[in-house]
Amino acid sequence: EAAMKEGVARAKVDIAEYKEKLESRLGRARAMVRVMIRKVKKAEERIVYPEGQHPTMIRVAHAVVDEGIAQPILLGRKDEIRSIAEREGISLDGVELLDPAESDRLEDYIQAFYELRQRKGGTLLEARRLMNRPQYFGPMMVRMGDADGLINGMGMTYPEALRPSLQIIGTRPGVKHIAGMIVLVTGESAYVFADTTVNIDPSAEDLAEIATLAAEGARMFDIEPRVGMLSFSNFGSVRHPLAEKMARAAEILRERHPELVADGEMQADTAVVPEILAEHYGFSPLQGGANVLMFPNLEAGNIAYKLVHRLGKAEILGPILMGMAKPVHIVQHTGFGASDAVNMTVIAAAEAAARRKGKSGGNHGSGR
Repeated sequence: EAAMKEGVARAKVDIAEYKEKLESRLGRARAMVRVMIRKVKKAEERIVYPEGQHPTMIRVAHAVVDEGIAQPILLGRKDEIRSIAEREGISLDGVELLDPAESDRLEDYIQAFYELRQRKGGTLLEARRLMNRPQYFGPMMVRMGDADGLINGMGMTYPEALRPSLQIIGTRPGVKHIAGMIVLVTGESAYVFADTTVNIDPSAEDLAEIATLAAEGARMFDIEPRVGMLSFSNFGSVRHPLAEKMARAAEILRERHPELVADGEMQADTAVVPEILAEHYGFSPLQGGANVLMFPNLEAGNIAYKLVHRLGKAEILGPILMGMAKPVHIVQHTGFGASDAVNMTVIAAAEAAARRKGKSGGNHGSGR
């Protein structure tokens, strides 16, 4: 690019197209993210990072500016962030730094948090204490419209990172349970796994709602959802309450969303091997296989995606948090790096842009 600008390049190329070609060699998952980057390019979504003093998040903010994905806001002590960036050789050009303790919005946020939590055991003293913390200040920025999305979790456990956002931002109108999904890419195929991060033992009704959110999430990646409710049983081959739960979940899902292709209960290989479905279960509407895989509980979903990711060397996008009133995503603190957080920023920015255009979402959530 520099050579072209200086007039010494022997050939001229389209830089954006060249980037896409290079990234396509990095795998299909990155190519899927690149499609989303094109959707948010030149967008003005503001994404806040409560862990602004974490070196990885500083790198993420720089990459987000460099790619033109969004406008990053790093929360924390400004001098500390600048010191870390200088030590790591990271430019902060285009990155907004914000110390909650110095914000002119702090008192407004304290009052808003107190009003939100006063009938749930919260006090004004507690509101003042918590709003000085980036982990609470960040979600309130999103709730109050001063940021459009939030990325968190690099330096803490998933529940610790999620709790403030769930309390302050809450769920979308009409959504009872948030859930987590993972997109796993193996070769030319992409699969959505849900729930992988939130609900420990969902009921059949819960699973139907989570499947609806997962189908919505699949479409965000241009995946036309085909939902399989997974179990140790195939269509009544084993009579057990655990298998019957998945069969009932499939039934509820079809009743609520007849436009969705969904079936179950079924074993995992039955769901993803078209030959098994064609040979033994020709009555199933899932001929050709499922691409949205619903697990009976968090234990099964979390174990399955990590095994496929590590042993099957599948590319991964996520975890993607579904059902929040505003875009919030929690990156995992083990095994995930800057590129994963950048991907989650792309997803958050795309969600925020879609909601801004009135395509989905709501206003403030339940503030649980």
